[in-house]
Amino acid sequence: MQDKRFKIAHKEALIGVVLVIINFAIWFGFAYGLGSGDPLEYDYVFGFPAWFFYSCIAGTIFMIIAIWLAMKLFFKDISLEEEDDQK
Repeated sequence: MQDKRFKIAHKEALIGVVLVIINFAIWFGFAYGLGSGDPLEYDYVFGFPAWFFYSCIAGTIFMIIAIWLAMKLFFKDISLEEEDDQK
């Protein structure tokens, strides 16, 4: 019989990988999507080039919220101690 902790850990690892892929897609999309033009024509947000603001600052804030939500909704607090019936 397989330990249920491995199933939970596998699911949580997949959620982590998905979050990393989303983070990379946001960063890459904004950095190279908005930052590939002529620097003289950049738009600025709070003094930062728009590509930098959206990829690094807003993207980081978004990912902090996304990770917090994933932790609250999908992750479980489990004991790492071996149970008696599984020894």
